Amino acid sequence: MTHLLAAGTATAASNPVLNIAVFALFVAITLFVVYRVSSRNSSRSDYYAAGSAFTGRQNGIALSGDFLSAASFLGIAGAIAVHGYDGFLYSIGFLVAWLVDLLLIAELLRNTGRFTMGDVLSFRMKQRPVRAAAATSTLVISLFYMLAQMAGAGGLIALLLDIHGGFGQALIIAVVGIVMVLYVLVGGMKGTTYVQIIKAGILILSAVLMTVFLFGKFGFSLSNLLSQAAYHSPMGDKLLEPGGQYGANGTTKLDFVSLAIALILGAAALPHVLMRFYTVPNSQEARRSVVWATACMFVFYLCTLVIGFGAAALVGTDAIKAAPGGENSAAPLLALHIGGTLLLGIIAAVAFATILAVVAGLTLTASASFAHDVYANIFKRGHADPVDEVRVARLTAIVIGVLAILGGILANGQNIAFLVALAFAVAASANLSTLLYSLFWKRFNTTGTLWAIYGGLGACLVLVIFSPVVSGSPDSIIKGVDFHWFPLKNPGLVSIPFSFLCGFLGTILAKDKADPRKHAEMEVRSLTGIGS
Repeated sequence: MTHLLAAGTATAASNPVLNIAVFALFVAITLFVVYRVSSRNSSRSDYYAAGSAFTGRQNGIALSGDFLSAASFLGIAGAIAVHGYDGFLYSIGFLVAWLVDLLLIAELLRNTGRFTMGDVLSFRMKQRPVRAAAATSTLVISLFYMLAQMAGAGGLIALLLDIHGGFGQALIIAVVGIVMVLYVLVGGMKGTTYVQIIKAGILILSAVLMTVFLFGKFGFSLSNLLSQAAYHSPMGDKLLEPGGQYGANGTTKLDFVSLAIALILGAAALPHVLMRFYTVPNSQEARRSVVWATACMFVFYLCTLVIGFGAAALVGTDAIKAAPGGENSAAPLLALHIGGTLLLGIIAAVAFATILAVVAGLTLTASASFAHDVYANIFKRGHADPVDEVRVARLTAIVIGVLAILGGILANGQNIAFLVALAFAVAASANLSTLLYSLFWKRFNTTGTLWAIYGGLGACLVLVIFSPVVSGSPDSIIKGVDFHWFPLKNPGLVSIPFSFLCGFLGTILAKDKADPRKHAEMEVRSLTGIGS
């Protein structure tokens, strides 16, 4: 009962005017920066890849900004506060995932492509069908990822402005969507990159300050913090042990394995992350980008561990669950507890900035893929006017913005770390096998590429639709019905190997053969950078 009262008091104590003022200030400053840096956004290279003018350090910080989404800040802190040890598995998965990027993807992708993932996949294949498949997977993954961010926006606003009604939250999600589209239309890749750099700096600084505050409250003793968290949690000491969320039975253990595979393999196949490697001048800077991004995220994820357990200790699990926004409200409620209304306003603005910046990056990637792969290379057969191509990209950004708003309204209320894990599963299922086969397998051909993309993507979507995520469990998207037959909440364990198998069988059984000259050219280019 005390915890429920605490949740109500927390919401009442928040100052909506201050929260909106801090957020509006951030939007005004970043829009001004975007406008100033992007006034020369005339060419395709400027709009898609910022003229490849960023250093490895700048791009690495922007990469961490792109990657540290609402899921990282709100979802993981909430998952740790409520589920303890098992919630921290998201942090570990997200961080380890960058090793795949560093060792296998970053350098080769930067050398082979120009603007989109479709450039790499179609390099030695038939251009039109492969680009169409790459664009399809990019659009689906971007929309999945956007759902999570927009749902985060709805939950955060519900907490800050005490808006419990669906219409009010939907209105706020629409406002976030409109501002995000503005970033993309005005800024292109250069403007969006600067927004990511500013946002990453503020987010990491805020997380570090909250961590220092928390340690101060518990006498700079981690064991004091953890014992208090366990004391205030219904799970007791089990909060600090594995198995709180994944481990009750065989199915949840399999779900954990599936989640881990999706998190570790998904980052290397996310289109908005891959597109960032084109904003640096060469492959050496692409590798430096990944090192900087990993360092930034290492600091941040250590802080989320303290913030999550701190929220369990000071706010209490029951209060977090009872608050508007549920699990996603752990970090804002903790901010209110340790720093009052002002810190809550700042943390809320940071979380908003996070959502805006990530969705802007996703929108830019999806619109670039449609304009460059579909419009320029399929409809115009590679002879599109660059000015027309950029105009199509901007129009696509508006359409994607509308779809993201509608999807965000539908997904409102779901745990966003979990929704992002689904996006990772879709990315790894559709893209990872084709990227690795294209870069490393000499025999890989067009049929194998199409089978891998559509097979992995189709399997993943079918398994999600018929899983407990959509129906058949208390927290399903569609309540009151049950048509699920796939037991796991994350399909990665099945759909990712299935994608590799499809690519292999498609290549072996197809009549079309790989072009050895094209493969030799791609190999030299990917390893040396000649011609990139």
